[in-house]
Amino acid sequence: MTPPVLIAVVTYNSADELPGLVHSLPDALAGVSSARVVVADNASADGSAELARKLLPTAEVVETGANLGYAAGVNACLARAKEGEAVFVLNADVRLAPGSVAKLLESFADHRVGIAVPVVTRPSGEPEPTLRRRPTPLRVLGDSVLGARATAFPVLSEQIPAGRREEPDWANGATLLVAPHVWPRVGPWRAELFLYSEEVDYCLRVKDAGWSIRQVPGALAVHRGGEVATSPALWAQLVTNRVVHAARWNGPSAAKAVWAFLVLAQVIRLPLRRGTHARALSELVRGRARLLSGEPTNPAQPGTGGRA
Repeated sequence: MTPPVLIAVVTYNSADELPGLVHSLPDALAGVSSARVVVADNASADGSAELARKLLPTAEVVETGANLGYAAGVNACLARAKEGEAVFVLNADVRLAPGSVAKLLESFADHRVGIAVPVVTRPSGEPEPTLRRRPTPLRVLGDSVLGARATAFPVLSEQIPAGRREEPDWANGATLLVAPHVWPRVGPWRAELFLYSEEVDYCLRVKDAGWSIRQVPGALAVHRGGEVATSPALWAQLVTNRVVHAARWNGPSAAKAVWAFLVLAQVIRLPLRRGTHARALSELVRGRARLLSGEPTNPAQPGTGGRA
């Protein structure tokens, strides 16, 4: 028998996305012995909390009272998890295929597995490479400057190409199933990270505690995502938190190298006039001292609470 599951959904102005996720849940949970849903809403202005109550009358909807970020929303759900439950962290813009949750749960028969993740595609059907290697300054340089070309060289890229059989060090936080024996030991997510790098930090803590992350081929999901590439605020959040992560995990010298590589990457893309790179460059320069000390410069603030 599979363990019970707590479906942890974090919403922020997610009214357009919630119906699709909710519609996919009954079939996705086929074969699961017991499941319940907790929705943590970060002060949405579009009625997401009310819609969640309407679509899921049996769900527990937690209104956090402010735009606290993704990690804080996950923690609000974790605070309501019960002993023996697996916790399935989900973005509202994820759609799960039938039977996927039971297939993910089966991987926990191997107690070395701490997190199980599905195979993810984009709405177009194109594979979404959601598995990553441990960040290093050299990989930040490769991914930031060379882009997709760096993926051919593992030493230069965090991204594990879709279809490659390689155990990841972390996986995209849009869809993570955490084993019942793991989340009580690892503890809460780092809420001060607000958005981006919070799942990197959490997954590495799981790995360093001795568990593995496993992608389950029979479990499938579709993830819309994509907003980070066009939103200056979200892009700056992602970029600056990479420096924070390096400072916390790899020390001052690594953080300085990562900061320099990310500045270089924004500068060489300024001619594209997207606005995203100019915003990230500004925040890297203005926030340099705080970032290098491991302190995020983008705390919870209105308008930047979604994930992509």
